[in-house]
Amino acid sequence: MEERRKNLDEVGMEILQLSRSELYMALPYLDTALCALSLTPGSDVTLSLATDGETLHYSGAYLAERYLRSREGTNRAYLHVVLHCMLRHIYKKHGRDSRLWDLSCDAAVESILDSLDYPCLRQAAAPAKEKFYGQCRREMKVLTAEGIYRQLLRSQPEEYELARLERLFFVDDHGLWDPESREDQEKRKRQDEQWKNRAQRTQTGMETVLAGQSTGGQAVLEQVQVAAQHQRVVALHVCRHRSEGAAPREVLGVDGDAFDYIFYTYGLSLYGNMPLVEPPETREEKRIEDFVIAVDTSMSTSGELVRAFLSCTYAILRSTSTFTRKVNIRILQCDDQIRSDTPIHDLRQLKEYMDHFQLTGGSATDFRPVFDYVDRLRRRGELTGLRGMVYFTDGMGIYPKKRPAWETAFVLLEEPPMSVKMPPWAIRLVLPLPDLERAAEAAAEEYPDEIDWDELPQL
Repeated sequence: MEERRKNLDEVGMEILQLSRSELYMALPYLDTALCALSLTPGSDVTLSLATDGETLHYSGAYLAERYLRSREGTNRAYLHVVLHCMLRHIYKKHGRDSRLWDLSCDAAVESILDSLDYPCLRQAAAPAKEKFYGQCRREMKVLTAEGIYRQLLRSQPEEYELARLERLFFVDDHGLWDPESREDQEKRKRQDEQWKNRAQRTQTGMETVLAGQSTGGQAVLEQVQVAAQHQRVVALHVCRHRSEGAAPREVLGVDGDAFDYIFYTYGLSLYGNMPLVEPPETREEKRIEDFVIAVDTSMSTSGELVRAFLSCTYAILRSTSTFTRKVNIRILQCDDQIRSDTPIHDLRQLKEYMDHFQLTGGSATDFRPVFDYVDRLRRRGELTGLRGMVYFTDGMGIYPKKRPAWETAFVLLEEPPMSVKMPPWAIRLVLPLPDLERAAEAAAEEYPDEIDWDELPQL
């Protein structure tokens, strides 16, 4: 028996090493992630595959049986585990329902694998899988574990349906995802940071390699991008990355794309120190100047929550690639009427506002006064460049019937009840309280109070 187990362990190791090599040849942009896990026989730990983010434990018997059925199946299983780590599913449980979270992570990863058009991964997707993906895509553009989890929470599938989905998407064992001791928790934090760094280093390579290709690898990139953006506050992702939220502006700096270095160097070689052309002193970039932050001050909103949200806002504003040194931000507090309007013109003012923030109001929620008020500001010429607004709320209130002239993202701490009908033009972004708190803490660590104003672009 012991001899047989040893042989199976050796066979399993060879299978995983072969899978790693094949995957590397097909997906070179994942080289760092593919080699990050050490391989260890673990029939006493799992009957399939299991990882704690550092080591991949495997059952040789499971791998041998899967390999005999389909070589592609073992490649998919290996990549399945790696994607869990890369998308940091292990570290995002944070009090979520264990069973639903495990299923959501498996479904999200399998949706990626089913979209990859590589011979080493090709496997006909089960109709039941495609049906589930279709149901999810009606609610979200990118099938992330967080999005699927929210949908499962809302739908609350029956026991038999839940068991059917678990069998459908099962590949690996998640028993090592829960840290047992304080030491394990500290280790988990370090691993989380390491995988976040690996994902960030990989993202640029993915964008380069996948450009112009139709191999389905975009699905991997989308989830990596979503995971990265989530750390930087999903609420402001819309305003930062959507072209509708920024307007073209000339900023000081050499425009390398508009400058012909051939004529420049030719002039230097011909006349010594006299270039034929000079580089342009300005370049056109998309920057955000006018911006509105609306805060729902009804009884369902607390001051500490808003303060955490503003901390995240501060971190995004601190980005040198998005906002100008001087901005025109209006922070509005409103329940069923406008309670305060605070103009913010630079980051110092925003920091001071956060330090002395007071929540005013406490009545019912009506979103219409904010939209009417902002529209008046635009007509008066005070927000002529407004392209985007973020509204921090619980989502339960009276919405305008007419689409505004600017993009609006409603940032919610949780999914509103099914009875709440948000208008089709509203961008709905769910930012659970734990994620908001973590994002605020990350913002405080990443951006100290002291601001280097020379780094910020000046118009």
